[in-house]
Amino acid sequence: MRLFQKNITFFSGGYRLKGVLHMPDISRPSVVIGSHGLLSSGDSPKQIALARQCNKIGLAFFRFDHRGTGQSEGDFYEVTTLQSRCEDLSSAVRLMQERDDTGDNIGLFGSSMGGAACLCTAREFNIGAMVVFAAPVRSAPIVDAAASSDEISMKDLQFYKKNLNFDLSDYLDELRNILIFHGDADEIVPPSDAEEIFLKAAKPKKLIMQKGGDHPMNDPAHQTEFIKEAAAWFRRE
Repeated sequence: MRLFQKNITFFSGGYRLKGVLHMPDISRPSVVIGSHGLLSSGDSPKQIALARQCNKIGLAFFRFDHRGTGQSEGDFYEVTTLQSRCEDLSSAVRLMQERDDTGDNIGLFGSSMGGAACLCTAREFNIGAMVVFAAPVRSAPIVDAAASSDEISMKDLQFYKKNLNFDLSDYLDELRNILIFHGDADEIVPPSDAEEIFLKAAKPKKLIMQKGGDHPMNDPAHQTEFIKEAAAWFRRE
């Protein structure tokens, strides 16, 4: 199967955002939209690997840089909040819905804060399936982890305290068709967040807790498992 990549420019909240649409050579495929982590970008290795695997099984994948990151407009410290990330993701969903070359079925993937964006954005749309990795339900543990780090600057700590303030626990019972990944040794987002999402979400749902897994998913075996299971979850829709 031949594969295509299309550079995409779109707007969200007045900011010009950049993304890449990975397309399989089939007519109007279902599309998965990725939302990256707080300090990452649409070029994250997990998203690129998942995009390639999705293409192999006939699914399109759209990855983009949230405002203030990568090639998109905006100053990271001024424009980055969970609300702005959700607005960007909503704009990306509408963009894919309006295209003639992608199908009507939309899936969401989110890593870390991108997972939080998926959790609070999914209820706005008729989402076919969702996969999240290390998704935080609350911001407090992230801020606490930043405050206890010897490497964080005062500017970054102030940013965390001011811009990251959320609690998504009331949204979880509106979720369905979700695959949840988390490392049980994650020191940034508590593994209990994954358990809470799984407990409250409606079926179909699945939780994969990776033994010894850290927040960045550095273990190659965990990465392989993630790509296989995530693509299969999207494909079953």
